[in-house]
Amino acid sequence: MQQKISLKLLPSQAATDKAFIENIAKTTGNKASEITGYHILKKSIDARAKIIWINFTVNAFINEPFHKRIFQEFDFPDVSAAAKKVIIIGGGPAGIFAALQLIEQGLKPVILERGKDVRARRRDLAALNREGIINAESNYCFGEGGAGTYSDGKLYTRSTKRGDVNRILNLFVHFGADENILYDAHPHIGTNKLPAIVTSMRTRILDCGGEFHFEKKVSDFVIVKSEMKEVKTSDGDSFPGDFFILATGHSARDIFSLLNKKNIEISAKGFALGVRVEHPQELINSIQYGSNNPAENLLPPASYSLVEQVEGRGVFSFCMCPGGIIAPASTNEDELVVNGWSPSKRNNPYANSGMVVQVEKDDVIKYYLQSKKDTPDFNSPLLMMNFQKKVEEKSFNAGGGMFVAPAQRMVDFTEDKVSGSLPGCSYLPGIRSALLKDVLPGFINDKLKTALKAFGKKMPARNKLTNYFTNEAVLVATESRTSSPVRIPRDEAFLNHPQIKNLFPCGEGAGYAGGIVSAAMDGERVAMAIVTNRK
Repeated sequence: MQQKISLKLLPSQAATDKAFIENIAKTTGNKASEITGYHILKKSIDARAKIIWINFTVNAFINEPFHKRIFQEFDFPDVSAAAKKVIIIGGGPAGIFAALQLIEQGLKPVILERGKDVRARRRDLAALNREGIINAESNYCFGEGGAGTYSDGKLYTRSTKRGDVNRILNLFVHFGADENILYDAHPHIGTNKLPAIVTSMRTRILDCGGEFHFEKKVSDFVIVKSEMKEVKTSDGDSFPGDFFILATGHSARDIFSLLNKKNIEISAKGFALGVRVEHPQELINSIQYGSNNPAENLLPPASYSLVEQVEGRGVFSFCMCPGGIIAPASTNEDELVVNGWSPSKRNNPYANSGMVVQVEKDDVIKYYLQSKKDTPDFNSPLLMMNFQKKVEEKSFNAGGGMFVAPAQRMVDFTEDKVSGSLPGCSYLPGIRSALLKDVLPGFINDKLKTALKAFGKKMPARNKLTNYFTNEAVLVATESRTSSPVRIPRDEAFLNHPQIKNLFPCGEGAGYAGGIVSAAMDGERVAMAIVTNRK
């Protein structure tokens, strides 16, 4: 028979298959020899108390032959001769998963990606990290797979009501991801493995008769009587279609500007802005586990999630990367943006996380009024985007160029002290000591100071080591591409833009997702809206 059970195990009890089966047998009242196998359905680590537990939900096979996990199957037919063609602007998770869904439904997708394929893109990232040379169309934000391809591959999402999370995870497994993403509480693929999976998805799209074009930067829309007829690319090509999905990601400022120029409705949207914080991974392990060597406890490198309300605004950790690396996520040569990623093993010596403050339109208006230096149009839908850009430019200048980042030790930051020295840091272009109060807007700076001190109390020292609030940590500016600073409206029922009946804003760039899985779900949702619309 098969029996679904819950297990609460010490790390040592879950360390080997033999120990795991012995605990299954103990729970079910059987002999270990009667347990023929098991499937893990859920797994999570509980490190809240002194004793660390690993929680499992397991389907145990008892006195019957064990069979391997059955994965969800997908049918991708040939759509090369499909009657309807859908132009997808952007080859990130929203665009790719929209394309896969369209193929399943019998429509032909044509993806236009401004950047390069994952292999060519890697060379541009190397030039950025080692030489400070940026390709504005091929970087950590632009290129095949979007921003997520080379910035970690986290698959955790809270957006469970926006679509079928399990289907998205099964699609990743179908294209090569490890099956553990189906049951881990915080699934993670890793930047080193995600490119191959993205390539596999592209291959399937092409094999089914879809199209995937690289270095095709959309520069204009041809609209006739509230209907989009075709898009034009910067190299002079045109792509006509029946439907158009706009899935460009949160950093496509030229697309936001084009929409505004053509009087296609968009609006300013709040986002979060701050810094990336990096600690020694051993320190985070000691705080979370009570030991600086998780291998001794048979545990993975520790992570954390922090939030604090300061004067009505949330200050929170973002995209935490245990055993990770800080990377330059800029898209232009005079702007400095940082992000983080981890390889699948999460085996680097540092732990980094965005530490950001929620920024709303009222905050930005107040900031400009108090500065008395700039007088932007407060009604402009690009207000938040331009504010974001201004902070990134200040960060670039403070670093001195070549994407060297301004940085400050954590306690020094709260005391407005220039750090006389900086700790080792994973950020390859390098860091330079600076007063971050001269980079960050005052209201961001002040809220971060308050929150960081509070986080020291939320993550106290264990084993006589230091807490989270320490000068062993370094703050690197600026973490600013947390979400889109623009929202592109769409009909609640049909998901098309209210002015253009066959244009479908989609994913993170349009303001409807945040992260790989939620963007993928939104891509699928938009694809199904198109399928319904064509009928």
